[in-house]
Amino acid sequence: MVYPERDRGAPPPVDTFQPVRHHSPHEAGPAPTPGGTLTTSIRDVAGRAGVSVGTVSNVLNRPDTVSAGTRQRVLDAIAALGFVRNESARHLRAGHSRTIGLVVLDIANPFFTDVARGVEEIANAAGLAVILCNTDDLPSKESAHLDVLAEQRVQGVLITPTAELSPALDVLRSRGVPVVLLDRRAAGPDQCAVAVDDVLGGRLAADHLLERGHRRIAFVGGHAELPQVRERFEGVQFAVREATGSDDALTVLSQEKLTVAGGREAGEQIIGMPAARRPTAAICANDLVALGMLQEMVRHGVRVPDDFAIVGYDDIDFAAAAAVPLSSVRKPRHELGRRAAELLLDEARNDEHRHEQLLFEPQLVVRESSMVRRTGEAAP
Repeated sequence: MVYPERDRGAPPPVDTFQPVRHHSPHEAGPAPTPGGTLTTSIRDVAGRAGVSVGTVSNVLNRPDTVSAGTRQRVLDAIAALGFVRNESARHLRAGHSRTIGLVVLDIANPFFTDVARGVEEIANAAGLAVILCNTDDLPSKESAHLDVLAEQRVQGVLITPTAELSPALDVLRSRGVPVVLLDRRAAGPDQCAVAVDDVLGGRLAADHLLERGHRRIAFVGGHAELPQVRERFEGVQFAVREATGSDDALTVLSQEKLTVAGGREAGEQIIGMPAARRPTAAICANDLVALGMLQEMVRHGVRVPDDFAIVGYDDIDFAAAAAVPLSSVRKPRHELGRRAAELLLDEARNDEHRHEQLLFEPQLVVRESSMVRRTGEAAP
């Protein structure tokens, strides 16, 4: 599902070079400095090719405006001298670099790796590089990364923010740097965002377990402050309450981190509960937590799904490859990255850009970890 809106910017040219190798004594070109390196500029390339400085600049930035013969002479001169663009000087002239920033919560989570591949695909096609920053879900690291990205004059920033939106994001935007929220809804229509309907995702997971006969379900989620996790919980809570008429059927476990270790810890907590109130199934806030829980259950001889069912979230590749293939709520990871990058580049380069908020629908992928139907408990 897509919710429109749109708004911005433009890029300039270049004309400075720096050496990447020494000349041979027989090769025409600038003389080396005492330190053995070469200091040169676009004028050296122009002199070797027998053209003006403006022509060299055109070959680099607007090659279609230069005749084929002249263009080749300039390219031959560049190759012979072995020079490349001096990006630092170019940034100063253009006002921005040929990079975009991607700031994620946890690069150890394969979900963000897949998102990053989608971003890189679009950036690469546009001739841009991606600067990847990992915050570990820490506001202080996020703020430091945003400062560095501003110093690097990136063309824009894609970010999956920590719980509270950093004031540094508003500072970036006030300076004309586009910011697109990734896997997070925007607070209003004045910003682009790409997200997934996580309330629906939570409902899909809970409805599946309820239909399988489970009446005591755990929700295992790390920081409830993260809007994505909070929305998943809301969906689970609504479905359980609607099916059972009670909140007592839902046990909530909050681990410090949404990691495999956090999942093992939650599994140990569930195993230690009295049998009368122990959940028979769990919905985990992401697949890493679900995989950790699966490990702990297997370690204690708890049969999955016969004794205990598990549903993860994100559907990373490891979910299907687990010892017991893991049911999971699938998010379009690669497409999230692609669409967010497309919105960012459009805002950076299109004066008539209109902000958009895109909302994707998740899908439940049922595998062995939740396949068994419990008997003796009526389905809703």
